[in-house]
Amino acid sequence: MSPYTKLLTSLSLLLGTTITISSNHWLMAWTGLEINTLAIIPMIAKSHHPRAVEAAVKYFLVQAAASALLLFSSMTNAWSSGQWEITQMTNPVSCLLMTVAIAMKLGLVPFHFWFPEVLQGTSLTTALLLSTLTKLPPLTLLLLTSHSLNPTLLTTMAIASTALGGWMGLNQTQTRKILAFSSISHLGWMAAIILYYPKLTLLTFYLYTMMTTTVFLTLNATKTLNLQAMMIAWTKAPALNTTLMLTLLSLAGLPPLTGFLPKWLILQELTNQELTPTAMIIAMLSLLGLFFYLRLAYYSTITLPPNSTTHMKQWHANNPTSTIIAPLTSSSILLLPLSPMILASI
Repeated sequence: MSPYTKLLTSLSLLLGTTITISSNHWLMAWTGLEINTLAIIPMIAKSHHPRAVEAAVKYFLVQAAASALLLFSSMTNAWSSGQWEITQMTNPVSCLLMTVAIAMKLGLVPFHFWFPEVLQGTSLTTALLLSTLTKLPPLTLLLLTSHSLNPTLLTTMAIASTALGGWMGLNQTQTRKILAFSSISHLGWMAAIILYYPKLTLLTFYLYTMMTTTVFLTLNATKTLNLQAMMIAWTKAPALNTTLMLTLLSLAGLPPLTGFLPKWLILQELTNQELTPTAMIIAMLSLLGLFFYLRLAYYSTITLPPNSTTHMKQWHANNPTSTIIAPLTSSSILLLPLSPMILASI
């Protein structure tokens, strides 16, 4: 991809995200989502590999269907109430259709099938954008309309996403697919709390974005695409692999790391809202995710491959890694002591 094309697609992605998160009108929000979709497709298909082209087609079809459903739900609501404002969703059918459309865009269960396949078909940097930046506009729309959504439907989707994200990640060997199911699981946590404490949903998303960015950049620096490559990645950058292990444990939500903060606050808020069964179920289901994060951490630092590899021995990398990885890693591991200050800011 030429530098000009890369610049154009990056700026379009930022423009589409900005339009959607700052709009108050359904048509403007829909326009921003469409710009986002059209900007990310060249990034997915840039390698011209059949798998990448397949991923781009899958992404386009799912996003186009979700955008059409979103437009249809907003038009139905405008027809019945005369309001095009995002916060004025009063028609129950429109609310249901809009929830389905946003769940398709986010990759919530049961509309998650496209997400792991698309991530597997693209590069690590594009997979990072798909897991973080492109989730922000639909999540913002869900946040703005949260007061008119169906609590039972959202809670069901949240529990199903947490369960499936943990369950399906257990037998994966490709790091991109594992991180895709990790994303689905974290979205389940966000969907569980969005009705009761929307600001906590945003805090969870920000911390998840920071930790996932760290993991993706580290994997990209060591060119790790599967577990077998992860077993010998310690020979390229031992210190980077050690911090990767800590970041993965933080993503799993283990104290005293940063990732424990959002899960702790979500469980506390659900208990305060007298939703103790929901809190207990998603806490138990997070143990599934903890298992495959521990497996990743174990592979990244402790094990060697049980058999001899067919490729050349990997030695320490001479090229310096990205300078942004250091502050991101520190933040992904050490922010828990600052939790009172973070809570005061929200």
